[in-house]
Amino acid sequence: MDKIKILLADDHDMVRMGLKTYLMLEPGFEVIGEAANGREVIERLRITSAEGGDLPDLILMDLMMPEMNGTESTRLVVSEFPGIRVVMLTSFLEDKLVMEAIEAGAVSYVLKTVTAEELIYALKGAYRGMPVMTGDVSQALTRGIRQRTVEADSSPLTEREKEVLLLIAEGMGNKEIGEELHISIKTVKTHVSNLLMKCELEDRTQLAIYAHRQGMARS
Repeated sequence: MDKIKILLADDHDMVRMGLKTYLMLEPGFEVIGEAANGREVIERLRITSAEGGDLPDLILMDLMMPEMNGTESTRLVVSEFPGIRVVMLTSFLEDKLVMEAIEAGAVSYVLKTVTAEELIYALKGAYRGMPVMTGDVSQALTRGIRQRTVEADSSPLTEREKEVLLLIAEGMGNKEIGEELHISIKTVKTHVSNLLMKCELEDRTQLAIYAHRQGMARS
């Protein structure tokens, strides 16, 4: 069976040396290259591809690196070299960073606190296209997805809703707003209901105050 070819990307020489030493002793793995930042990763892959050399099967990618970070580099790798899979290896567990790395195309997101056995398991899983994440990372990803959903649901006001809000701030009733905008009273009521829901307010008075505070109302 051919060995799984790996490129190590980390801006710390000692980290790369430690990973390389361990992986070279592990049956089934071969470290075929190293890079100190994301830009170096892309340059190395492009040169190797142009020369017809062996590309890695996996990239063990550090997240925070100078010149180009792991997320940016991963996005380019996935775009230009779709056959290469990326495993993010980092000390950072922020929800946003996990989300960005996975969205960029990383197969797995692994913390540097994992055991050697867990890292090997993650690499073998990534090689087969199987995402591997610890419980902490999975929770961070779940929180990130939930927050993204909340942000998406908090959609901005439409242009028509802004017009209605402006007229409410000027003290107009539903009938007057309908006449001003040439829409039915039923449509006006729908816009008012949407405004109350989106702005999380309870009545028209609060909508009027909200419009003034947002600088939307004419003085």
